[in-house]
Amino acid sequence: MSKFIVITGGVLSSVGKGTIASSIGLLLTSMGLNVSAVKIDPYINVDAGTMNPYAHGEVFVTEDGVETDLDLGNYERYLNRNMHGYNNITTGKIYYKVINNEREGKYLGQTVQIIPHVTDEIKRSIYEVTKLDNADILLIEVGGTVGDIESLPFLEALRQMKLELERDKIMFIHVALVEYLKATGELKTKPLQHSLQELRRIGIQPDMIIARSEIPLDEEARGKISLHGNVRKDFVLSSYDVELPYEVPLMLEKQDITRKISSILGLEYRKPDLTSWVEFVNNIKFAREEVPIALVGKYTKLKDSYISIKEAIIHSAAKLKVKPKMKWIESTEVENGKIDLERELEGVKGVIILPGFGIRGVEGKIKAIKYARENNVPLLGICFGFQLSVVEYARNVLGLKEANSTEINPNTPHPVVTILDTMKQITRIGGTMRLGSRKILIRENSLAEKIYNSKEVFERHRHRYEVNPKYIDKLESAGLIISGVSEDGLAEFIELKKNKFFFGTQPHPEFNSRPNNPSPPYLAFLEASSK
Repeated sequence: MSKFIVITGGVLSSVGKGTIASSIGLLLTSMGLNVSAVKIDPYINVDAGTMNPYAHGEVFVTEDGVETDLDLGNYERYLNRNMHGYNNITTGKIYYKVINNEREGKYLGQTVQIIPHVTDEIKRSIYEVTKLDNADILLIEVGGTVGDIESLPFLEALRQMKLELERDKIMFIHVALVEYLKATGELKTKPLQHSLQELRRIGIQPDMIIARSEIPLDEEARGKISLHGNVRKDFVLSSYDVELPYEVPLMLEKQDITRKISSILGLEYRKPDLTSWVEFVNNIKFAREEVPIALVGKYTKLKDSYISIKEAIIHSAAKLKVKPKMKWIESTEVENGKIDLERELEGVKGVIILPGFGIRGVEGKIKAIKYARENNVPLLGICFGFQLSVVEYARNVLGLKEANSTEINPNTPHPVVTILDTMKQITRIGGTMRLGSRKILIRENSLAEKIYNSKEVFERHRHRYEVNPKYIDKLESAGLIISGVSEDGLAEFIELKKNKFFFGTQPHPEFNSRPNNPSPPYLAFLEASSK
């Protein structure tokens, strides 16, 4: 039977539960265990697909084409395994299933209630993941903080699991902030104590506490947390600020976390083999050569909106042993003249045009594409960045001055980017884009073939629009090469042979990037930017 590690959070959200859950997963995987993970998101949305990136960060797309929470991207990167739609459980999914069951008569004669019907469906969904992933250990990260009203049914279901399973089958780890007051030099544990009281009020006693703080816990703070949290002092761990999130597994292992988890869950302890991970971290930390990269997008004020892209750059940098210096440029401010683009791009060695939707910031991105193309600065366009690269080329090389995407201007006389035929009759928004992993056929003797060293590849997609087939001959005759197509003929990659590096990709290759296996387009882009 699988064993379960439940990770809850207290005091405030975004305290690092996802990184800690992923780090524990990496450590247990490095012990030779088959580890999978579930992210519980208590919001009523069925998935993250319709949520603004400013509200929730990046939408991560799984191989099977489900739009999920960004933490699934962390799980994939740290555990080095693909997640699926079922690895993200939301309130919306649970209630959708329960209501459908009720309408189908599966609860006939019963009054449908939170307990037992909703909590039973939560437990069923969790157990289903262990079967589908054949997991020895399933990490369960509960989103939000203890005390949030929307997370109560999930915590109740997990409390029931603790009651129903054998003692060594499930453990709880509570992660909460310990504030450091610089004025007095004190670590304040009281907020964490209150979150533990709330957790115990719900009926859950954690087996381990990980205190998230700016500096390492001192013995006095550790003692207070142990006393008031009813947890042995050696099971109170410290997660303090480090240079890289990828150092967190090493930090936790220095505190003997895998041995302690093994003692609670009755696991045969084997020292984790972290050789390749340590090498990866050191390649980043001790790189000397800086490579300035500009990232141009409309959600740059919240870097988590592009977290997979940021991590793909870091993975590539580690492979090349260089240090990327990322400069985030808000395309809306380029568009409205608040930013002098040429001044911002001075000294930059490469430009990435970030994905996004909608009209805001479009002209700012197009200006950045034009600058990179004309000044022979390596450029990588992702999804919408790929589409706008086609728009820019049509306007400024083909001379189609009003060329556009029909997403931006439905009445453009030159719709070089247009909605997919399969999308024309769709009225619902959620989960209806072209999603998930698709095969791409690569043109012989192209930059794409050199990048991937293959004639076909699978990458993940999330889009509604395509390069208009009616304009492909004109674009190619003017030098813009379509170097990758889908099995049904959609343009997937574009490139310019005369430039040092100019590559656009309709899919999101960053979703497949791993610390020791970086995404080929990002690796090739950074290599070109380093020369």
